[in-house]
Amino acid sequence: MITLEHVSKRYQMGDVVVTALDDVSLHINRGEFVVVLGPSGSGKTTLLNLISALDTPTNGRIVIAGKDITQAKRFENFRFRRETVSFIFQTFNLFPSLTALENVQFAVDMRGNGANGAVPTLQSVGLGERVNHFPHELSGGEQQRVAIARALATGNPILLADEPTGELDFRTGVQILELLQSQATAGKTVLVVTHNREISRVADRVIELSSGKIVSDGVPQGGKAAIADLHW
Repeated sequence: MITLEHVSKRYQMGDVVVTALDDVSLHINRGEFVVVLGPSGSGKTTLLNLISALDTPTNGRIVIAGKDITQAKRFENFRFRRETVSFIFQTFNLFPSLTALENVQFAVDMRGNGANGAVPTLQSVGLGERVNHFPHELSGGEQQRVAIARALATGNPILLADEPTGELDFRTGVQILELLQSQATAGKTVLVVTHNREISRVADRVIELSSGKIVSDGVPQGGKAAIADLHW
């Protein structure tokens, strides 16, 4: 479902070249629940941005769901994101003038046929009583859950999440992990980036990044744990 071949991403910062990803190659199968683990600055968000065609690699090749997006045109990337990838942003990226329901409905309308209902999806993340509230009327954790509901409602086959539990208390974080895990069980490919090593225990596979390089790739240390066994 996701293939990267010798992918690097470098940024020019004045006279300095910053390497965000350095010769990364990986393959992620359909239906895998993968956690990308690493500290701030390790390249996690850059990896998600490249997979979602929000950015382009400096070198290498990226193939997503059988499509080579390495040099795709802008309109091709727009269609790709609409139909293939849903992104849960760390900073939420909600429309401030739209209610929770309208934010999720916007994604449903953009996706068209095959999308899930906005209200049931908001209910699934515990926001059934908050559907008519605007982002400024919601807590940070509630805004995060709206962002998650918006991604889930599209029905797209690939779900990318940048620190999806970062603004959530433990109880809500566990509920969100259960939702994400259920999406993978249903056949979606789920890729979560986080610095929280505890979350990686419930993944099918853990990819660890350091300084833009993959330093480990395999099953969680000690084997896959049940979500009920997590604590942070």
